[in-house]
Amino acid sequence: MNNNKLLPPVAQVGCALIALLIMGCGSGQSPTGKPAGSPPGSRSSPPGMGGGMPVMVITKRVAPQSFIDRFTALGTARANESIEVTARTTSIVTRINFRDGQQLRSGDVIVELDARQESANLSLAEAQLTQAESQYQRSKALQATNVVSAADLDQLEANLLVARAQVRGAKARLDTLSVKAPFAGTVGLRKISLGDLVGPDTIMTTLDDTSVIKLEFGIPETFIGDVRTGMTILADSTVYPDQRFEGTVSSIDSRVDPVTRAVTVIATVPNGDGLLKPGMFLTVALERQRADVLLIPEEALVPREGRQYVFVVEDGKAMEREVTIGRRAPGLAEIRGGIAAGELVITEGTQRVRSGSAVQMAPNS
Repeated sequence: MNNNKLLPPVAQVGCALIALLIMGCGSGQSPTGKPAGSPPGSRSSPPGMGGGMPVMVITKRVAPQSFIDRFTALGTARANESIEVTARTTSIVTRINFRDGQQLRSGDVIVELDARQESANLSLAEAQLTQAESQYQRSKALQATNVVSAADLDQLEANLLVARAQVRGAKARLDTLSVKAPFAGTVGLRKISLGDLVGPDTIMTTLDDTSVIKLEFGIPETFIGDVRTGMTILADSTVYPDQRFEGTVSSIDSRVDPVTRAVTVIATVPNGDGLLKPGMFLTVALERQRADVLLIPEEALVPREGRQYVFVVEDGKAMEREVTIGRRAPGLAEIRGGIAAGELVITEGTQRVRSGSAVQMAPNS
């Protein structure tokens, strides 16, 4: 006969709870899974903090470098010389000596106007000059015999001078009826016909010297100190995507536009092949090189609340520094304050560290 008796159900549940408590105490873990004795609410430290493993980072030593700063602007091409061809007097067109788009030399006659009246006036003036010269020479020969007084001779000399002036005036008026090219260039479209009555307000055609193009563009006033006459510019046109044009700054305006805060600059671009036309738009690039500039990779910057920070490695720890940023180039930023040449900045791993974190620099960084 078995003397052992079955325990009531309530007693069985109590025994099970006692066994679980004994096992928990033996494992050294609290019911929350943290090590026994850990204060409530405590967390494990991130890497590199509180004795944790150092964070692996990549660094770069700050050193002065030559920094090429580029500024771009939209420029307008203009002819080296450009005029609207008009007559200096009112007359009838009798001859047209050009074709649309023709190349002209300086002094070529573009248009001839009716010169019959002025030719007649010149002939009359020349005849009067011949007569005045004859009278003067004859009277001068007779002065020695006292036939002609000194006063009469002076009057004849004055008449001679007047006659010569009248001839010069007649020639000048006749010359105005031949419209000439003041410089070599390309003539534009003809806007007149034979027999037209033209005057100073009549545009007969245009004349452009495009052997050199003047490229006009604006630069911000902050850039004025870095632009000087003689410096090189590069220009691109969407019309010729595979070609770059090189020019030279020839002049800089003496005033800043009060609205745009920009200064007008003119650069000359050789155009012997005639590819560039007046009125074309080109993208102009100006480059300036600044020596002894501290540059760091942009990925080293940590922006926060409108400010820029970097992490500098000091005694094996990442130390946060606020820096002052200058100009930027693709992938680079100029540092104007906050760090010095020779210091190590973290370029990769900035998001895994805090100021004071222990760090380990990757090999070859």
